[in-house]
Amino acid sequence: MVAVQYRKLGKTEWHVSAIGLGTWNIGGQWGEVDDRTALATIWRAYECGVNFFDTADAYGEPPGRSEELLGKALQGIRHEVFIATKVGNWARRHGHPLPYTSPLHIIVCCHASLYRLRTDYIDLYQCHIGNPTDAEIDVFLEAFERLKEQGKIRAYGISTNSADALMRFNKHGTCATCQLDYSILNRAPERDLLPYCQENDIGVIVRGPLAMGVLSGKFTPDTVFTDDVRRSWNEGERRERFLRRLEIVERLRFLERDGRTMAQAALQFVLSHPAVSCAIPGAKSPQQAEANASAGDETLTEEELKAIDEIVRPGTVV
Repeated sequence: MVAVQYRKLGKTEWHVSAIGLGTWNIGGQWGEVDDRTALATIWRAYECGVNFFDTADAYGEPPGRSEELLGKALQGIRHEVFIATKVGNWARRHGHPLPYTSPLHIIVCCHASLYRLRTDYIDLYQCHIGNPTDAEIDVFLEAFERLKEQGKIRAYGISTNSADALMRFNKHGTCATCQLDYSILNRAPERDLLPYCQENDIGVIVRGPLAMGVLSGKFTPDTVFTDDVRRSWNEGERRERFLRRLEIVERLRFLERDGRTMAQAALQFVLSHPAVSCAIPGAKSPQQAEANASAGDETLTEEELKAIDEIVRPGTVV
């Protein structure tokens, strides 16, 4: 059994595993994953002590596939875990985004997610528009409050890397969580987002802790990407940035010690920040899910954190 820490998720008072499971990449957009492997990956994460599973109605090909797989996998253990999903990006990648101009749009999306997840309630429902207008925020907040009253959701939050968006979304003090992109290579949230979350008891869920795989330590300058998400990294400015990031990874190799992988060290880095409740790396195999979960039993040492600061300064982005 993997030793996993559990942490309070903001004002929800829930205790969630420090390492959760993000399910975007089991839906097929990060390369094909067959249903059997996807289900086995979710089950293995659960067996390793993971009790927090994150998804979205937009994840997968077609959209919603990740929710469907998660719902199928969690049958029989639904009340032992926390399910977080999102609304606001449905079919956006296909060029047909929904308007979200009425609370009813969001309520209908919620009912669709409940159906795909095979559950009668969602623990955490998140706004999936990173920089919503004030009008959109009003629509989302009204819809979320209605859904809470109906017992369809237990708490709500937002997925954003904008401190301004988070503050506006939390104008009534009702935002329970903020899901944000944070890693050794993207330390921008340290400037204002993470401090704001700490001050306002907003649980922080970290997406992208491995920088879309760069911090796995497995890529080389010869790596060519074929999946829908990272194919643009193969040329131009994005290729140049990818290569710069690989140089940083090589300087971070000192973190690989005593059987700890680069990916596990990267996860322990984000968990070392006191504002963070949970990191949600993705996994495309049971082995990856187990390796990720095993990183949740400790954080980095002060000496390691200081050494990282010398390579990537606090508050900066590579």
